[in-house]
Amino acid sequence: MKIMIAIGVLLSNTSYAQIKNAKTESVKIYGNCGMCETKIEKAGNIKKIANVDWNQETQMATLTYDAKKTNQEEILKRIALVGYDSDKFLAPDDVYNNLHGCCQYDRVAKVPVKEDNKTTASSEDHSNHNHSEMITTEVQKDNQLKVIFDNYFLLKDALIASDGTKTALASKELLTAINNVKMDKLEMESHMVWMKVVNTIKEDAEHIADTKDVKHQRDHFTTLSKDIYSLIKASKYETPVYYQFCPMFNDGKGANWLSKENAVKNPYYGSMMLSCGKTVETIK
Repeated sequence: MKIMIAIGVLLSNTSYAQIKNAKTESVKIYGNCGMCETKIEKAGNIKKIANVDWNQETQMATLTYDAKKTNQEEILKRIALVGYDSDKFLAPDDVYNNLHGCCQYDRVAKVPVKEDNKTTASSEDHSNHNHSEMITTEVQKDNQLKVIFDNYFLLKDALIASDGTKTALASKELLTAINNVKMDKLEMESHMVWMKVVNTIKEDAEHIADTKDVKHQRDHFTTLSKDIYSLIKASKYETPVYYQFCPMFNDGKGANWLSKENAVKNPYYGSMMLSCGKTVETIK
């Protein structure tokens, strides 16, 4: 038994030794059983870059990673995406609900942590970073959602023209942009909102793309706009965006949409009632 333990420790130390610029941290990751341990560690581990060792009894995980290639947030995001909460990231509800019964730990209400400052260690390493690569990474993070917003606005303009064919094509482009988003590259606040809305955004985009019936497209545009509003509030857009409201649509219940123009051009009625509505919020 002692020999087996010694071998296990040796193998563990060897795997850590393969990680360059190693940084080690302890964080809490919620789970219950051995099956949880397997999934948590598999999601967090990247050969020669990151190693996760999770303790079932304490629910504490030891993260050892190459600080020049990844960080704690990226590791915890990957683990959240397979169903396991930490104090920084909540797993998507649908993923958590699909965990095996024995793996469904008691979820604790938590407020997502918003990272404003880098750690001291990160600041010390900053001089070794390639600045052009850092800028490119930030642009990629922003562009992922910008493409979605840009395609939403094209879709909205097609509905203003009451053109079902153009609306369907714009929605296909929107769907492509949605499918191309890499969640682990999103900023924290955007990431949390994205996990909540991605399924309904995708469903609405698919419905709009699969028909040229403008009435059916507009029905799904109402819920699509609601989710895009939540997303654009979290991530912002390069210019002010106007959240507008039509009181007539949906049998007088009303519906909202987003526009880059303050002037009202109603996508729910087009030329029939082009100026019906008002701006209810300006998002900057």
